[in-house]
Amino acid sequence: MALFGRRAAESTPLDGVDVVLADLDGVVYAGAGALPHAVESLRRAAEGRTLGYITNNASRTDASVAAHLSELGLPTAAHEIVTSPQAAMRLLADRVAPGSTIMVVGGEGLVVEVEKAGFVVTRSADDAPAAVVQGFAPEVGWAQLAEAAYALALPEDEGGIPWIATNTDWTIPQARGIAPGNGTLVSAVHTAIGRLATVAGKPEVPIFEEAVARFAAQHPLFLGDRLDTDILGANRAGIPSALVLTGIDRPKHVLAAPAGSQPTFILGDLRELHEPYPDVRLEGDQATVGGASVRIEGPDVRIIAEGRPIDLLRAGAAAIWATGRAIYGFRVPEQLYADPFHRP
Repeated sequence: MALFGRRAAESTPLDGVDVVLADLDGVVYAGAGALPHAVESLRRAAEGRTLGYITNNASRTDASVAAHLSELGLPTAAHEIVTSPQAAMRLLADRVAPGSTIMVVGGEGLVVEVEKAGFVVTRSADDAPAAVVQGFAPEVGWAQLAEAAYALALPEDEGGIPWIATNTDWTIPQARGIAPGNGTLVSAVHTAIGRLATVAGKPEVPIFEEAVARFAAQHPLFLGDRLDTDILGANRAGIPSALVLTGIDRPKHVLAAPAGSQPTFILGDLRELHEPYPDVRLEGDQATVGGASVRIEGPDVRIIAEGRPIDLLRAGAAAIWATGRAIYGFRVPEQLYADPFHRP
């Protein structure tokens, strides 16, 4: 990963990148409002590069998301938004006959994509749907979840119908704080019926493959705020990634990231896309990033030099990740997982 590679002194995360793929919730905005520095940083990133967006949020259409971004100061067209409902339609097309009746648990964003794909939408298990597709929407409640449970009562290997979830994010950033995401709603149905859904969005690969193909990306960089969906998915798809600390995951999560969920870059906010990214120097059990150094001494993680808060986190992550050991095997000083970074 680039985090551990030798890099030119003045290299930034954007050097050599032809397409920037950004998550939305927790990266560009939280609720209706833009996050600090996000709009101006992305506008600058788009100079000489393609800028596209990948979102697991299934509650809105690609056109409405594009309109929202445009209102925030990021002129965007609908085709520049890759959504988990679009990825779900790819999976659905392989599992049911064209024109089938599909039960939708979710909002307008999912309904529109199901209809665009040529399927008939129903909200009732009584209409004998050929599959259930479930995505997040604020209005989803017990009645919709119950209909899904009725439709999915028979396991698929016993003749039951397919169940596709757009995504399983446990949480979603909002202006007032962190709220339950689609994963909690999918889990409610799972608890009722004992079945697992097939997932279309991050961290699964199809949504990334759709984005790479749509934008003809040769050297993309993905920006996300979650290790378990954004970064894990990018790694599975072979795409370099930057975790930005403006959304869900915090420094303590970064330090504990397992191998598959470790980002290429760690950013305090999107301004750092345009700043030189310091080389990570590993010498034995010690990692140095900029003016920060962290050393592993048996079960203890020692701060040798503090440096900037973001560099201290980068050094701590590099030192811990290089051991291949789980975070619970260490005594970590509180300063290392302090959290001075912005979050909603």
